[in-house]
Amino acid sequence: MYNIEVLMSTYNGAKYVEEQIDSILKQVNCSVNILVRDDGSTDDTPYILKSYSDRNLLTWYQGKNIRPTRSFLDLLVKAEDTDFYAFADQDDYWMADKLETACRKIGLTDTPTLYFSQTQLTDKKLSKIKTPVLHPLLTQGESLVYAFATGCTMVFNKALRNILISNIPQDMTMLHDFWIYIVAQAMGAKIIFDKTPHILYRQHGDNAVGLGKNAVEEWKQRIKRILFIQNPERSNNARILLNTLQDKMTTDNLKRTRLFVEAKTSFIKRLQLLFNNSYRCGSLKTWILFKLAVICNTY
Repeated sequence: MYNIEVLMSTYNGAKYVEEQIDSILKQVNCSVNILVRDDGSTDDTPYILKSYSDRNLLTWYQGKNIRPTRSFLDLLVKAEDTDFYAFADQDDYWMADKLETACRKIGLTDTPTLYFSQTQLTDKKLSKIKTPVLHPLLTQGESLVYAFATGCTMVFNKALRNILISNIPQDMTMLHDFWIYIVAQAMGAKIIFDKTPHILYRQHGDNAVGLGKNAVEEWKQRIKRILFIQNPERSNNARILLNTLQDKMTTDNLKRTRLFVEAKTSFIKRLQLLFNNSYRCGSLKTWILFKLAVICNTY
């Protein structure tokens, strides 16, 4: 039996949150504690959470609206000490073996370890739809370029959680799942990617973040960001990572991150970055577009 704390952030999620909570409560071979932070909902979400709390099925608290990233990080800090931690969105549906599979693959170890998996996209009624298949290389260089690790599939151990809560930057602008992944890679944590989906990742009009975009529109948006971007996301994320963890990274990861940041202001280093294959991605289109962004200095 695995002991695991499930951390859920909610915001006006009354339409789907009961179905999600019920799927978490049905997890097999796990002792699950659910901790929910409501991010200032104005619908019936607080009443729903209270009904579960009154039956001792979860613990919850409400705060002002600080958006998902900060809400999830607040949960991570407030979570109780246990063996494993997982993030949950308010509108998905978990297969019964999701947590057991992750905990078994991680094992009881003192090595910082992060697990995440492929998702299965669905429509709002949980009917399966076409899903992009991930083929990540799981390298530290790739992590600076390619944001693919989905927070609602992440499970990690106490050792990684301790690193994360001790290194939360004040100026963080990126999503919590991207931050966790690049920190895990920078610190040399063990990374486990499961190619089998254990979550139905619901896509609907109210998603905070969704995946099922039209391919043509996705390419248009990517090209537009490269040509007209005002606030280069990747280099800013790497700069925040460097400022936060430069004294704790492995030597190779520090060198790689520093080149990524310094190339913004050095043409020579930008050429080095452009032709350095240690940043190569499992997604060919992401790799090509990244090279274009380096050429334009908009990465």
